[in-house]
Amino acid sequence: MGEVKSAFEKAMEKVRDVEDLTPEEKEKFREQEKIKAVLGELFRGELTRDGLWERLKATRPSLLKEAQMNIVDSLRLGSLPEEFNLRKDGILAIEVLKESPDAAKVEDLLNTIGKIQKQYNDGIEQAVRDLRTAIEENPQMRMSPVQTPDGRVVHASLTVEEAMQERLSEFLAQHEKQFERLFSQTVSKLKQEFK
Repeated sequence: MGEVKSAFEKAMEKVRDVEDLTPEEKEKFREQEKIKAVLGELFRGELTRDGLWERLKATRPSLLKEAQMNIVDSLRLGSLPEEFNLRKDGILAIEVLKESPDAAKVEDLLNTIGKIQKQYNDGIEQAVRDLRTAIEENPQMRMSPVQTPDGRVVHASLTVEEAMQERLSEFLAQHEKQFERLFSQTVSKLKQEFK
């Protein structure tokens, strides 16, 4: 069985690893930690696009790309529009700090990702509305086959919510698979811009 380490032990290992670094590596490590802290503030909504720009304007270009990649890695298909817009603003704020920014192309890819997310969320909302209406109007859709201990199959009546959950899960899996592929492809294109 593997050894379980406490948070303190893990922290001490990290300190030892840092102590073995060259001065340049230590400086890069400190900058990376600073970027992580700044991005944490952005993700929590404590920092605006302008504040992010101000905090990172003296950061070396390779770390700016790394910061953008960290933000892109936090993008999720089903995230709330506010979360997406926060990340989009962060990516664009960092883009203009780079030596040769291509903000128009990055923004275009981000807008495409935003459209994919909106279509995904709208599709779910529409499916829920349509399914609820169909189940409420057709009581037969609330019947579910149940096998009894003696092997007979009887039909049990479900509530509207139970029937929706039963039927919606299949749609959601298919819907997510379809949009996840498109979302991943577009995110990959965006990541290519930061390499």
